[in-house]
Amino acid sequence: MAQMNPTVGDIAGNSARIAEAIDRAAAEGAQIVALPELAVTGYPPEDLLLKRSFVEANRRAVEELATRCTEMLAIVGFVDREGDKLYNAAALCHTGEIAGIYRKQELPNYGVFDEQRYFEPGSEHLLLDTGDAVVGVCVCEDAWLPDGPLITQADAGAQIVVNINASPFHKGKLAEREHLLCERAKRAGAAIAYVNCVGGQDELVFDGGSLVIDANGEVVSRFPQFTEHFAVIDVPPGDARETHSDQVRRIELSLPAASGSASSEVAPRLDPVHEIYDALTLGMRDYAVKNGFEKVVLGLSGGIDSSLTAVIAADALGADAVLGVAMPSEFSTSHSIEDAKQLAANLGMEMIEIPIVTAYRAYIETLKESFGEVAMSLAEENLQARIRGNLLMAISNRYGHLVLATGNKSEMACGYATLYGDMAGGLAVLKDVFKTEVYELARYRNTRGPALPDNVLTKPPSAELRPDQLDTDSLPAYDELDPILEAYIEDDLGISEIVAQGHDEDTVRRVATMVDRAEYKRRQAPPGIKVTTKAFGRDRRLPITNRWQEG
Repeated sequence: MAQMNPTVGDIAGNSARIAEAIDRAAAEGAQIVALPELAVTGYPPEDLLLKRSFVEANRRAVEELATRCTEMLAIVGFVDREGDKLYNAAALCHTGEIAGIYRKQELPNYGVFDEQRYFEPGSEHLLLDTGDAVVGVCVCEDAWLPDGPLITQADAGAQIVVNINASPFHKGKLAEREHLLCERAKRAGAAIAYVNCVGGQDELVFDGGSLVIDANGEVVSRFPQFTEHFAVIDVPPGDARETHSDQVRRIELSLPAASGSASSEVAPRLDPVHEIYDALTLGMRDYAVKNGFEKVVLGLSGGIDSSLTAVIAADALGADAVLGVAMPSEFSTSHSIEDAKQLAANLGMEMIEIPIVTAYRAYIETLKESFGEVAMSLAEENLQARIRGNLLMAISNRYGHLVLATGNKSEMACGYATLYGDMAGGLAVLKDVFKTEVYELARYRNTRGPALPDNVLTKPPSAELRPDQLDTDSLPAYDELDPILEAYIEDDLGISEIVAQGHDEDTVRRVATMVDRAEYKRRQAPPGIKVTTKAFGRDRRLPITNRWQEG
């Protein structure tokens, strides 16, 4: 099984890596090599699928890959076409040609998935009589339904079912998958070889964690998460069943005798905080690298969000690829600058200081005739954030750095962020991470080595846009806010249901109103790395113009 990191649209590059896996598998004595879902095109290719030239190039690539397969069987995810219909498919490459094609039957159309927009469902099952075992092949969602294609193939005689996947990460996803596959294997009486892709693609992160489950529902092999991995595994076949189905076509294949050694590695599952941290790091790295950015830049305020973003960026790309910019105003505290400097020293990253006092006063003077003599308000606060956003974008334009926005999910949810200010950037690393989780991730990262200064972890959070400002001036305390946000956003609970959980009704109504009113802001936010089941943008899609209010 080759747990690989493809790039969407890079058909030549992906094919070269698939070819390398095929050659390696043959050299190590494997009988079958399995690659992930849509390994040739990368997942999800989205509207690239509407380009005929793209689909044709992907087909030519699979035909070329098939010529590398002599005795060994390669199962390769690609896009199949028949007339005007497209299929999410697995090519069965053997003896120099495509010996068969399985077309995915269960097309997910929820959350981040939009497969029914592009693909038609397949209807035919293939069983491969290899002499050693009867092998079935299916694609991702085909294994998730209790009586879906995987079960159909097992009931028709498959002893092993190879399930190729592009299954994106969210918190706890590996444990969820593993439990489900163990149940499917026991119900099927067949072993399951589940191979998943790995890597970042825009907001999505694929965590790998490929699995082999025996017919008793026991884990034979588990690949590590968030890294490419290749291993030859001995898969114990389940007991053969003598059944017949009109939906099943059998193909006889002669495979080489198994040779060489096999791995029995069962990598440990990561604990939840470690898992999220590694997902953010991989997503950050691949977003920058796959889009051609060598360096990133971010505003470094000395606060928890910008500090954690800087640490993740340094872990992802190396400290020398991260530029922190401190932009103090007349309201910035001295300890914030010192905390930023300490963080930069801990990481070994570059930091520069560009005070914004002069620019801010110039703006105020320019607006004086229009604003008149008024007390400081939100307008003056947001000017500071927008000046900082402009400076970061200027650095990006001059040097080509990717600007990282540093806001978290709690702030994005409530609209506690400034459009064209701290929301400016190409990627918001913490966009799907609640504030309380930001602190958990920061404390976890410090267990791996000194990174965030203690003061960053202990001081009250503040935007420092006016004298003595604290986040709690505008928001409930985060340990009170985040459970309400999770219930309202992740679980889609109504106000009365959230109040029934023990929360204050006035607070719940206030929070729900803030979330609803901030939809227009979130539409203009940069993409962020998805780690929950309800990420803004890809998962949670609400109309901006919307008069629905919770009762």
